[in-house]
Amino acid sequence: MEEVLDRFKTIQFQEDFDLIVAIANGGIVPAGIINQRLEKDIQLLHINLRDKYQHPKYETPRLLGPVDFDCNGKRILLVDDRIKTGATILFAKELLKEAALLKTFAVNGNADYALFNEACFKFPWIL
Repeated sequence: MEEVLDRFKTIQFQEDFDLIVAIANGGIVPAGIINQRLEKDIQLLHINLRDKYQHPKYETPRLLGPVDFDCNGKRILLVDDRIKTGATILFAKELLKEAALLKTFAVNGNADYALFNEACFKFPWIL
């Protein structure tokens, strides 16, 4: 956990974001940690593709609740815990296409900002 938190503390964001958008449920914890530094509003996108064991539940990501915030013209940091295939992030980017700027963050995976990019990664906050 200490190494993960150290990386959260030292990551440098090049942009000034208006809004943090977390992909629920996995992006909620990382978005909260990032928000301790950036102090921006957080909104949620309720998207699901995988079960708790990381096995696909659906063929494509599904929006499970309404997008009830305005992204038009905003500079957004889109946060998820893991980017595995990129399907969820691509789906979320399409939902947020009216944003002026959209950058991605993942604790683990291939993103604009990532703490790790490892095949096997254990999230310390998952019991």
